[in-house]
Amino acid sequence: MDAALLNPTPNPSAWHAYGVTLNSRLLLGTAGYPSPQALHEAIVASGTEVVTVGLRRVHAGAGGGDNGHIAAIRSALREQGARLLPNTAGCRTAREAIELSHMARELYDTAWIKLEVVGDEQTLQPDPWELVLAAEELVREGFQVFPYCTDDLVTCQRLLDVGCEVLMPWGAPIGSGQGLINPWALRTLRERLPHVPLIVDAGIGAPAHAVQAMELGYDAVLLNSAVSQARDPVRMAAAFGRAVQAGRLGFEAGVMAPQAMAVATTPVSGRPFLL
Repeated sequence: MDAALLNPTPNPSAWHAYGVTLNSRLLLGTAGYPSPQALHEAIVASGTEVVTVGLRRVHAGAGGGDNGHIAAIRSALREQGARLLPNTAGCRTAREAIELSHMARELYDTAWIKLEVVGDEQTLQPDPWELVLAAEELVREGFQVFPYCTDDLVTCQRLLDVGCEVLMPWGAPIGSGQGLINPWALRTLRERLPHVPLIVDAGIGAPAHAVQAMELGYDAVLLNSAVSQARDPVRMAAAFGRAVQAGRLGFEAGVMAPQAMAVATTPVSGRPFLL
């Protein structure tokens, strides 16, 4: 018998991003936590191996109240052995995002960058043209780009064409907590791009949303507000860590196909018998 079947709590398989093997399929943001201590404990409780931080927030906090949060992030990263994924949140043009990416590489000595280029102020929807322009130049300059994009297949293909190896389509607008508002589009991306690491980024509000993303076959989810804005961020971080595991295990086990009508699960033919 497979040894994994003897384990009452088997772990999901590992996944890979730019050649790095990761066991946790939860990426966690670091903005908006009520205290540095809550942030540190949430990172640890989540089991995440990738933590993202906004460069603009780091600079805004220099000499200000955000320094405690930066110290908490560094402490938790050491404790977890996790990687930092700087992001370009707040950028509106490709040029702005490129400049911030270079600052991130110098500050944190990492080629990883979560690329965000916002095109609409109300929805914070990524600008596909500026995003592809920025991604193309950053890849050419040696960055390993994690582009935050919509669930549009053509935009995703353009990002792959310019050298991105990972895609981060949204589930819903950032911070909205709406969950996966277009499962059909996300399912289409998964089916059309079967070998590309896909991470649902933005819009997740509850652990059930993370389970849904994982059951669609996505490799990971990235979230922030769902944990930082919870009544108890630490417990919520732990809940998401378990939800991602459960969803991925369900996908790997093979979720049954839905049926249009009832299907009897107990045989009704033959002679009755008593137990």
